[in-house]
Amino acid sequence: MESLESIKYDLLYKVNSPADLKRLTTSQLPQYCAELRRYIIEECSKNPGHLASSLGTIELTVAIHYVYDLPHDKLVWDVGHQAYAHKIITERRDLFPTNRKLGGISGFPRMAESKYDSFGAGHSSTSISAAYGLAKAAELQGVKNHVIAVIGDGALTGGLAFEGLNNAGDKKNGNLLVIFNDNEMAIDHATGALDSYLARMSTSKFYNKFKLVLWRILSHTPPVLRFCQRLGNAIKQGLLKNSNLFESLNFRYFGQLDGHNVEELVRMLTALKDIDEPKLLHIRTTKGKGYSPAEAHQSVWHAPGRFNPDTGERIASKSSASRYQDVFGETLLELARQNDKIVGITPAMPSGCSLNIMMREMPERCFDVGIAEGHAVTFSAGLAAGGMHPVCNIYSSFMQRAYDNVIHDVALQNLPVTFCLDRGGLVGEDGATHHGAFDLAYFSCIPNMIVAAPMNELELRNMLYTAIATPSPYAIRYPRGCGVGAKWQGAEFSTIPTGKGRKLKEGESLAVLSIGTAGNFAAEAITMVEETTEATVAHYDLRFAKPLDEQLLREVCLRYDKVITVEDGVLRGGVGEAVTKFLHENNFRGEIRNLGIEDKFIEHGTPAELYAMCGFDAEGIALTIKQMLA
Repeated sequence: MESLESIKYDLLYKVNSPADLKRLTTSQLPQYCAELRRYIIEECSKNPGHLASSLGTIELTVAIHYVYDLPHDKLVWDVGHQAYAHKIITERRDLFPTNRKLGGISGFPRMAESKYDSFGAGHSSTSISAAYGLAKAAELQGVKNHVIAVIGDGALTGGLAFEGLNNAGDKKNGNLLVIFNDNEMAIDHATGALDSYLARMSTSKFYNKFKLVLWRILSHTPPVLRFCQRLGNAIKQGLLKNSNLFESLNFRYFGQLDGHNVEELVRMLTALKDIDEPKLLHIRTTKGKGYSPAEAHQSVWHAPGRFNPDTGERIASKSSASRYQDVFGETLLELARQNDKIVGITPAMPSGCSLNIMMREMPERCFDVGIAEGHAVTFSAGLAAGGMHPVCNIYSSFMQRAYDNVIHDVALQNLPVTFCLDRGGLVGEDGATHHGAFDLAYFSCIPNMIVAAPMNELELRNMLYTAIATPSPYAIRYPRGCGVGAKWQGAEFSTIPTGKGRKLKEGESLAVLSIGTAGNFAAEAITMVEETTEATVAHYDLRFAKPLDEQLLREVCLRYDKVITVEDGVLRGGVGEAVTKFLHENNFRGEIRNLGIEDKFIEHGTPAELYAMCGFDAEGIALTIKQMLA
């Protein structure tokens, strides 16, 4: 591995904006790319972020800013974690150490953050649709500019990307360029027929050799580019016995180019500016490029946490508790060994949700469907209709993209699909696009749906066991990160009666009703209060957002005149609101306070900072208890 210190910062601090970048000669661009790469690696080693994806797009980013005139021209990123170099070039180099920190810059493009961020991105497959909208808006207003969409990291497997290609290709749209950053990866290795097709486009030695010679010699003017493109595609069709997918959607196809040759990219992008029709440039890149640990283990280095930049040694978390995702993965495998009807489904997140644990032993019963959340849900519905029991694991915020599929294809037909919503609640540094704030609210209003949230690792294990034995849709949401150390491995399975909460602690002065892992903050808060006052506080774990435990709530209604609800989710339409409604309908005349996420988007920061900001960390809950008792 090349020493980072051998790369000197001769150009990095001379480039404070795209205008400064344009003052460099093309022969200086490779050196500037090397310095950008060193800077990103060093900063991410101590302030973790999405490393490998941004390392793979450095040359492309530099070439785009060198050729185009941003922000007059518009650049739209897909899966915005590719955009670190873009942020550094666009007047945010000195702010980059604040990346993903509370009050600092976002880890993703944000329109409110910079005039250079033409469209926000956190989820995938949105770039082409958004870029087409920007291009059409410019055309309708008589503005002459270029619009560039960069799509990669598996985002082309998302159906929305093809909806955008289909619509944009139907019109002239000469100012639209789609750059397909083909690195054969999402977080894990890309899967599916599209990946196989793209691989076939790259495997002909004769075609690739001929193509490279043509591009190097003839690709300096638009007429020759058009000739190269037509001839190249004709040869490709003869070799592959298949039409060009992108050409069939009316995009002029150019590629494949080495996405790490910045000078070649500059020449190509300059030539493409003069071609007045929708065009797609296909480049090949390596995720993690230029940093050997990231190139060798691309999935791990997608977001590696802290590490030693010189050795590549990752600095492990100090928590001794299991991650919730691993509790899910290990438990699912254990249950699948006992029940051959169980299958696992995930949209491109096998390592992110730990389905890879079952996948290693039972690959034929696990399905990575690509970044296609809607398909994942309806595919699961089909499996259930066919007699299997699918366990569909999707990050909470990504499940929002499949909401109609959940309602129409699963719940309406009352099919036994178990949804495991990883990253429920506030997830921390990824910010507003990734917080799982809405799931308790948006699932609880769906008929036939059971919605549960475990307070600890053992509860998650038993909820998964219960859900698979339940002949109806069942959603379990749990947070990112480590649990609280509850003993779960090897524990005997126990069924949790649907809609039944539990009383964790007796008390006389006030009742706290919590759901999910926020209950651990509530328990800590109750201890803090009782150590400093004479009050005694009861604690109930609701376990279920739907159905609510009405017997438990009636007990609370009769015994207490002060009640607090706590949830790591939105208050509007949330569990606290449902509890309040029930209590009032049962003649409760006391005081109720709901703690959770207010009606606003929560920015990025550490989970602890965000819990405190929203007022439902242990200190915030304790303060509310004391205020009510006073």
